[in-house]
Amino acid sequence: MKNHFKQRLAQPRIILAPGVYDGLSALIAQQSGFEALYLSGGSVAYTLLGRSDVGLTSYTEAVDTLARVTDRVSTPVIVDADTGFGNALNVKRTVRGFERAGAAMIQLEDQTFPKRCGHLAGKTVVPASEMCGKIRAAVDARHSDTTLILARTDSIAVEGLQSALDRAERYLECGADALFIEALRTPADMDTACARFAGRAPLLANMVEGGQTPIQPADELERRGFRIAIFPGGTVRAVARTLMDYYASLQAHRTTLPWKDRMLDFDGINEVVGTPQLLDEGRGYEAG
Repeated sequence: MKNHFKQRLAQPRIILAPGVYDGLSALIAQQSGFEALYLSGGSVAYTLLGRSDVGLTSYTEAVDTLARVTDRVSTPVIVDADTGFGNALNVKRTVRGFERAGAAMIQLEDQTFPKRCGHLAGKTVVPASEMCGKIRAAVDARHSDTTLILARTDSIAVEGLQSALDRAERYLECGADALFIEALRTPADMDTACARFAGRAPLLANMVEGGQTPIQPADELERRGFRIAIFPGGTVRAVARTLMDYYASLQAHRTTLPWKDRMLDFDGINEVVGTPQLLDEGRGYEAG
C-alpha cells in the first residue's frame, strides 16, 4: 500500500485526505472512499486527552493511536509527528516507530518544543539548520523509501513568507519527499509557494475551518498546484458539535427518542464495524 501511495502521489491529481483520530473515524473514512487519511495530532489531543493542541501528546500516545488505526484500515495514513518529540535522535526513534506502526507518510515540523497548533498565535521555530538535521535523521532512520517524509515549516508567522520558502528549499535539499508550508495567508501566497515548488515536490495544503489559510475545495487547490489537501480537524469539530447537540437533547428530554433519526441503532453500528463478518470468522475456528 505504501508503494502504491508513493506512485499515486506522483500523479498530478490531488489526494484529498480527511482527518481521523481513532479506529472508528478511520474506518468510516475508508468506507467513504478516500484515498488517504490524515492522523491529526491536534485531533488526537482533543479526543484522547480532551486537551488543546499545545504539545501535550507524547510519542507513545501518538504511535499507539497510529497502530490502532493501521490495524483497522488499509488506506494509506499520513501521520502528524509534531516536532519528532525532541531532537534529531528522538526523530529517529519516532520515524522508526511510526514506520513499524504502518505510516505511509510522516510529517515533521520546525517549531520549538512544546509546539502548538499551526493556526494559533505565539509560535516559535528552531533554526533551519536544526530542522535540516532532523530531516536527515528521519531519512536515515526509515527502513524503506516508500515511507515518505513530509517537512512542514511554521515560519510564516514568525519570519514571513520568504523565510518559509527558503526553509522549504533547504528541507527539500536535505531529503524531504514532500513539503507543507503552514498557514499561507492568501491565495496569492499559495500561488507563490506553488510556483516555486509544485513542479519539484508534492505540496500539502492544510484547510482549517477558522484558521489562517482561506478554505478552498480540493479541486481549486489542485488547480493551484497542490498535490495533497487535508481537512485535519474538521472531523473532530463535527463530532464535537454532534455530541453537544446529542447530550443537550438527552439532558432535556431524558431519552434518545428525539435523536432516533440522527443516529445509528444497535444493528447499524454493528454493520459499520463489521460485527457479522467478525462473528462468522470466529465460528470458522470453532469447527473441529
